[in-house]
Amino acid sequence: MAAPEYAQSDPEGIEGVRMTWLNWPRSKVEASKCVIPIAATIQPIRPHVDLQAVPYLPLRCKTCTAVLNPFCRVDFTALIWICPFCFQRNHFPQHYSSISQTNMPAELYPNFPSIEYLIPNYQNLPNFNPFPIYLFVLDTCMLEEELAFAKSALKRAIGVLPDNALVGFVSYGTQVQVHELGFSEMSKVYVFRGSKELTKDQVLEQLGLGAPGGRPIRPTGGGGPSPMAGTNPNAGINRFLLPASECEYSFDSLLDELGTDQWPVAPGNRALRCTGAALSVAAGLLGACSTGTSARIIALVGGPCTEGPGAIVSKDLSDPVRSHKDLDKDSAPFFKKSVQFYEHLGKQLVSQGHVLDVFASALDQVGIAEMKVAVESSGGLVVLAESFGHSVFKDSFKRIFEDGEQSLGLSFNGTLEINCSKDIKIQGIIGPCSSLEKKGPSVANTVIGEGNTTAWKLCGLDKNTCLTVFFDVSSSEKSDPAGTNPQLFIQFLTSYQSPDGQMRLRVTTVTRRWVDSTVGNEDLVQGFDQEVAAVVTARLASYKMEVEEGFDATRWIDRNLIRLCSKFGDYRKDDPSSFTLNQGFSIFPQFMFNLRRSQFVQVFNNSPDETAYFRILLNRETVSNAAVMIQPSLISYSFNSLPAPVLLDVTSIGADRILLLDSYFSVVIFHGMTIAQWRNMGYQNQPEHEAFAHLLQAPHDDAQLIIRDRFPAPRLVVCDQHGSQARFLLAKLNPSATYSNANEMMAPGSDIIFTDDVSLQVFLEHLQKLAVQGS
Repeated sequence: MAAPEYAQSDPEGIEGVRMTWLNWPRSKVEASKCVIPIAATIQPIRPHVDLQAVPYLPLRCKTCTAVLNPFCRVDFTALIWICPFCFQRNHFPQHYSSISQTNMPAELYPNFPSIEYLIPNYQNLPNFNPFPIYLFVLDTCMLEEELAFAKSALKRAIGVLPDNALVGFVSYGTQVQVHELGFSEMSKVYVFRGSKELTKDQVLEQLGLGAPGGRPIRPTGGGGPSPMAGTNPNAGINRFLLPASECEYSFDSLLDELGTDQWPVAPGNRALRCTGAALSVAAGLLGACSTGTSARIIALVGGPCTEGPGAIVSKDLSDPVRSHKDLDKDSAPFFKKSVQFYEHLGKQLVSQGHVLDVFASALDQVGIAEMKVAVESSGGLVVLAESFGHSVFKDSFKRIFEDGEQSLGLSFNGTLEINCSKDIKIQGIIGPCSSLEKKGPSVANTVIGEGNTTAWKLCGLDKNTCLTVFFDVSSSEKSDPAGTNPQLFIQFLTSYQSPDGQMRLRVTTVTRRWVDSTVGNEDLVQGFDQEVAAVVTARLASYKMEVEEGFDATRWIDRNLIRLCSKFGDYRKDDPSSFTLNQGFSIFPQFMFNLRRSQFVQVFNNSPDETAYFRILLNRETVSNAAVMIQPSLISYSFNSLPAPVLLDVTSIGADRILLLDSYFSVVIFHGMTIAQWRNMGYQNQPEHEAFAHLLQAPHDDAQLIIRDRFPAPRLVVCDQHGSQARFLLAKLNPSATYSNANEMMAPGSDIIFTDDVSLQVFLEHLQKLAVQGS
């Protein structure tokens, strides 16, 4: 367990692990009665100041391969350690001979359950390449103005890349152009037909990269000859991938010359855009690199794919792009075929160890719903904006390449392995990873997300990447509930290549307690984490909406909440007024109320692309970020008090208040009526009203702090009460004052919401009524 001082200030502590239940029921039956599944959220490479880093290889158990950790029993005299997972006795090697109670190795420190091993001699591993590759893929079927914004973002990016990072460039419209950067005397381009589906081997052959005997080509960092250069002068991938320092000038010149796609578009037609073919060619080009080379495909997409593999709509403008209703009725003719194409592309990227990032900027849909499978399985990033000139795109794109504190900590080639105590089974993971199909005794029969394995591939991960692991308890009832060992153990092993090219292995070992829930619920109640439970429920509901046909998420959330309150509430049967809920569960119903109304469950008024985008971020972000997506935070600024959190309720609106709403995807600064009038009259510019100027500025400063640390950058909306953009705030508030009860509820200067939605108060009344009915 983490040291107590971390537990207070930081729920994840040094472990980076949070669980729905801190204490676990002993049997499968008791676990199912808990309603909320037993699950853990883990941030595999979360930064922490007190994380120990040691420059040697870990000691592993010879039976189950678990790594030496603080929970091992150690005999310092005989130099033996006993694995807590399989109870195997292991001898310490010779170089550990000087250890004792007062001279312990770092991995046995009791207060540090996480340790990072810096893998020595990693540079000598076969095919290892320390320099990351950035292969930019640019859509040219756009307005000139949009293309200019995209090109200037690319120029800025190559200017800030590390000198030894390798850069490649593919542009596409109706056809795909692979640009040769290594021949600056004359621009040389390889053209592929956008209507044709190409295999990796066909791409390599056409680019002259088909290595004899199928041997992959490894790029060299210095732009010198490739390892294949002696046998075939045309075989070097260095014609297409060059260090940023060497190709910055030719890359800039190439962008200056690049214009919009010249293929004629007939009236009433969409542009012929072959996004799928371009991404397929890009993945094929990177297939010439050694497997395990750190590489990202960064695609800038400006509209829907209408040509070739991955098409989402026909070129005829009279055919609308698919909606949620079309998907429900199975009347989206391109959808299934496109998803199959991206599934195949995702598998190819995972096998190569490469990442697909998509930056989509268009007023129409571009196909994120179809691409989701390839982006998630490869651990890629997605940003959805209205324009390449919009701050959402510009700020987000810039953050990928930033260093220092602002760095996202983008890492490559990760794998996650999980070891468990013998009564624990792993159902699977929801998040940006893909199964490595490693079977073992810890694999559960039921599957959630990426399951049937105890190891996963994380082609791309960063310091905010957060995975949800679902566990099952083996069904054997214990004759002795206290058990000979009241503790259970789980170990997470994450190996990855850090941004500086160093291979690392982070080992996090956690322990929790078995409890006998047949005797009473006290131990379970004490260890319930409401925030994690809300996030896990949201991720599970989103997953079920995608994989289960006809799944009604709202009813499922309601039923689970009623069952949870029936089990853990305190009440007299059939008496709603007697119902009370333990403090440890008190805000969970409110989370569920907001989840039911959120964009994850209510897809009406969102396109399939937007829904896919929201869910990708929900599944990959930290618990605190995901909690804000479900239940936004609201801060009030006024003359009479310091900035303070207020209820997410329409009654929090005041004429003399400014509200700051953070709903993760957007940050809203909302001025009350009186404040807006004073501002419009220019009072803030008068010296005697300096306090008013400060009041106006304070929420802007706080909003910038939120935007600076977030990826993707949220949309900033500044609006006034009764203004058209006030809807961004009103849509998120509890409608306690509506047109039907405005007389009773509405305070002077407040507002009402025109809706038939139930308010939180009505929702809780119904919940109490149903919970006390028992079964």
